[in-house]
Amino acid sequence: MDQLNQQFAGEAVFRVDKFVVPAEAREEILRKVRATHELLRVQQGFVQDFVLEQFSGPGEFNLVTIVEWENQAAVDNVVPIVKAAHERAGFNPQETIARLGVKADIANYQRLPEM
Repeated sequence: MDQLNQQFAGEAVFRVDKFVVPAEAREEILRKVRATHELLRVQQGFVQDFVLEQFSGPGEFNLVTIVEWENQAAVDNVVPIVKAAHERAGFNPQETIARLGVKADIANYQRLPEM
């Protein structure tokens, strides 16, 4: 674990996935997101999630998902669970994103200290 991850190891982690989804890919992407989030919601360390769709403004990303985890350990534990579930379902996220022409920006975030 690098120094920054060690600093935040016991704090909440927010997985934020931002997507530019072409209109013709919307329904397929939403089905995949729903299925994945159903799995996430029953995992240990899950706190809450949001699936957001842009309805106004000039922003680039029209679909954003946010999942809050208790800490980095919860994230580390869920990664292989999700990967195995995707493999069982024959779902390859990278292939699907490429095939549908979706642009993705995916990262983990943590709250800044109170200012």
